[in-house]
Amino acid sequence: MKLFDEFIDRKKNWLPHDGTVNYYGKLFNQKEADGYLEKLLKTIDWQHDEAIIFGKKIITKRKVAWYGERPFEYTYSNITKLALPWTTEILELKKIVENETKETFNSCLLNLYHNGNEGMAWHSDGETDLKKNGAIGSLSFGAERKFAFKHKKTGEKIELILEHGSLLVMKDTTQNHWFHRLPPTKKVITPRINLTFRTIVE
Repeated sequence: MKLFDEFIDRKKNWLPHDGTVNYYGKLFNQKEADGYLEKLLKTIDWQHDEAIIFGKKIITKRKVAWYGERPFEYTYSNITKLALPWTTEILELKKIVENETKETFNSCLLNLYHNGNEGMAWHSDGETDLKKNGAIGSLSFGAERKFAFKHKKTGEKIELILEHGSLLVMKDTTQNHWFHRLPPTKKVITPRINLTFRTIVE
């Protein structure tokens, strides 16, 4: 597949040290990206996310879904999810991401942010279920949103804008040394879907 943003340096590491983040830009033209956004909104089994914080169950406005090649268990925020079987669209997108990154993935966590009021707090994807230092391929469809990284020790911050139909890859020791987040914004009133392709190790 030919990238539409050929001027973007896919090999550029956006982190100054202690990890690797590559931004591939848009992998799809407008019509293709719009088509995937529409299909994912309709075909994914979206559920409100849950987390147990200080012993209390919190239900988020943001919705999530967990898919995989097998019914993998995935535990984060003290909640365990069981992977659903691939849909046609997720499998298509997985193959595209694998082809671009030369990585392989066996699962995908999807997030649906209805508008800019919904975001994600600082965190790192360091769950023991995940392949250590493995790549996470993050596809974005819908509203453009700012995505930020913060070094766990120095507090250094890096920010990018994730475009409709774009791919971001986090790998190596990124999760060990950096937090990331999707900050809320009042400027965005349309939805965004994020697919994070991962590798679960059993």
